[in-house]
Amino acid sequence: MTAEPSSLNLPFSHKDHSMSRFHWTCESTDGAARAGMLHTAHGPVATPTFMPVGTVGTVKAMTMDAVRSTGAGIVLGNTYHLMLRPGAARVRALGGLHRFMDWSGPILTDSGGFQVMSLGALRRLDQDGVTFRSHIDGSEHRLTPESSTGIQHDLDATITMCFDECPALPAPPEAIAASMRLSMRWAARSREAYVQRTGYGQFGIVQGGTETDLRAESVRA
Repeated sequence: MTAEPSSLNLPFSHKDHSMSRFHWTCESTDGAARAGMLHTAHGPVATPTFMPVGTVGTVKAMTMDAVRSTGAGIVLGNTYHLMLRPGAARVRALGGLHRFMDWSGPILTDSGGFQVMSLGALRRLDQDGVTFRSHIDGSEHRLTPESSTGIQHDLDATITMCFDECPALPAPPEAIAASMRLSMRWAARSREAYVQRTGYGQFGIVQGGTETDLRAESVRA
């Protein structure tokens, strides 16, 4: 028997959450653990939550009806992959990522930072951003905090992530510290570029590798 689709992710003609304020409410606690509800323009999400990965606008081997039947409240899209193919401008022209992938619930898009950093020899990092070559056809592209934030805006992501650098571990503490502080400067630029909209939000990313003091510094930043 197929489970009924979650009421959080009905087709586009159903309940409109567009005027919902982006906020989180605590519903229950158990020691330091908390369970709550994140309220967004595209509906609520119970937290903590499992987030299916829809890297290029689809969850592999599943239809969106099948994803809905699991009760998932939010899915993830990938800025790096979507900017290369089919392109953020094309997704926007087709009505945004929600319509493109037939998902009316919330979508979080990662910044593309991890994928770019994993390209190794195909990318060049500087203080302003990253220049890289596509793994698809070798064409050259550039991502900065501003362009990553703009692409996520074009995709109509419910939750935008700040652009960050993801250093390969293990690494010396001084290298991790330099990377974390670069990510914090990029986070400030991402925040400046972000366009505020009712029910939408932007998340920062805690960096610092396995260094407790650096992670604490990142949180404070």
